[in-house]
Amino acid sequence: MSDRIAAKAGLAPSATLNVEQVRSVRHWNEHLFSFSITRPPSFRFRSGEFVMIGLPGGEGRPLLRAYSIASPAYSDELEFLSIKVPDGPLTSRLQKVQPGDEVFLGRKPVGTLVADALKPGKRLFLLSTGTGLAPFLSLVRDPDIYDRFDQILLVHCVRRVSDLAFRDELESQLAGDPLVQDQALLQFHYLPTVTREPFRTMGRIGALIDDGRLFDGRLAGPKALSPETDRVMMCGSMAMIRDLQARLEAQGFAEGSNAAPGDFVIERAFVD
Repeated sequence: MSDRIAAKAGLAPSATLNVEQVRSVRHWNEHLFSFSITRPPSFRFRSGEFVMIGLPGGEGRPLLRAYSIASPAYSDELEFLSIKVPDGPLTSRLQKVQPGDEVFLGRKPVGTLVADALKPGKRLFLLSTGTGLAPFLSLVRDPDIYDRFDQILLVHCVRRVSDLAFRDELESQLAGDPLVQDQALLQFHYLPTVTREPFRTMGRIGALIDDGRLFDGRLAGPKALSPETDRVMMCGSMAMIRDLQARLEAQGFAEGSNAAPGDFVIERAFVD
């Protein structure tokens, strides 16, 4: 642990936080940025999990927030996607970090947006809004997910076209990824949708389900979600999650967890 930051935050070397160095920063627009940091050799996580990230705060306490890990589990860096909140206690400062700066990293990743919380199935739907995309960026670059499911559809719903972070990488079907590019070419599909600007696909995720656009030209199988074959992960706005959770439960989908795998999962740590 960096003695300088540890002293600022009033932390002892035995605390539950590492101090890591910022490697890169990417500003997508005035509201959205991503950044990568060094990864401790001992840091292990499952694709879809989140971890605490932070900076020194006042009164000798670190200022922390939970961030889903966007990088694949094999990467030697950890990447995160964040909104910019001008008056946000953490993000107002975090958005200004530069390569070489130091940030806190929690030592224990956790979460329920993991493949182990789902029953086996044929199709996997990853439904996201805004920065809820982050855990799915990790999942779709995990070779194991392609062994578990025949087809994977990642839906990213945003307000503006410039909010479609990582769009080029996802539209290429992860071309160039060292571990999954061949499988992704056959099994992975990406559906970006925008709600407040003209775009080739427009509308909220619920509307895409209702009129069948979620399935058209992309997936084999029925033009509707079925608990017999389909599994769903959701991350993003509470309005989206509540709406789709109610829809799924009405259709007989059961929520899963690490202890009891089910048909769909959400990240309870961000919702409750």
